[in-house]
Amino acid sequence: RALESQFLGKQETIRLMVLSVLAGEHIALIGPPGTAKSALVRTFAKYIDSKYFEYLLTRFTEPNELFGPVDIPAFRQGTYRRRTEGMMPDSEIVFLDEIFKSNSAILNALLTILNERKFNNGGTVIDVPLLSVFGASNEVPADESLQAIFDRFLLRVRSDHLDAYHFQELIQRGVQLELERMVNQPEQPAFTSAKDILAARGEIARRMQISDELMATYKSLVFQIRAEGVSLSDRRVVKLLKLMAASAWFDGRATADVSDLFILKHTWNTLEQAEILDG
Repeated sequence: RALESQFLGKQETIRLMVLSVLAGEHIALIGPPGTAKSALVRTFAKYIDSKYFEYLLTRFTEPNELFGPVDIPAFRQGTYRRRTEGMMPDSEIVFLDEIFKSNSAILNALLTILNERKFNNGGTVIDVPLLSVFGASNEVPADESLQAIFDRFLLRVRSDHLDAYHFQELIQRGVQLELERMVNQPEQPAFTSAKDILAARGEIARRMQISDELMATYKSLVFQIRAEGVSLSDRRVVKLLKLMAASAWFDGRATADVSDLFILKHTWNTLEQAEILDG
């Protein structure tokens, strides 16, 4: 509710962000500049008491900018490792802006962190405390070399400009937010914590078993989506069940139902597919 009061027309996006964190999955926000992608993620992160890391990626970004600098004293002793304190491998909520502009050195390390929650630090594989990664981009990645990283983002959400109908309310809320920033109002305390989110996952896991009737509907929709030319991997089909379970828990229901299938609208790979699934 706090986020919805600040970001007009982002109700479904906010819900999907919450579900992604609860389920331990990643979400990509895609749309033109100025559509509140970065502001939304930063504000969302402030409301969770957790270790937060963000970075704007370019093709010139070096691994030490994300994963930490080389530990020089250890290197002098013949050991190669990075100092990860305060960097991505040490964080629970991560925001990577323009993620699809990163280079292969970054992408290869990201794949393991996103999928397996592991980071190879100088020959020692360490577990990372990552809850969820939020990626933002102005455009859908078209390069084949980026499809592996794109597939790690289970959900893809369009971030568009608001229409003329909402223009006046957009101005009112935007002006109010700017005024609040100008007078340095106190920070809103966090509503929850990484510890609370991890505790909730036990309840979510108990909702992973869905009814035969809902499974039949889910199967039918998955194959309809694939028939429309949307590539939906078996890996993503399984992981989407976690989001359905998280949605049920978030609404206070004991089991998932057909209302949780709305997440399938956000499994597209291109903007053209997004239009099809939204219909």
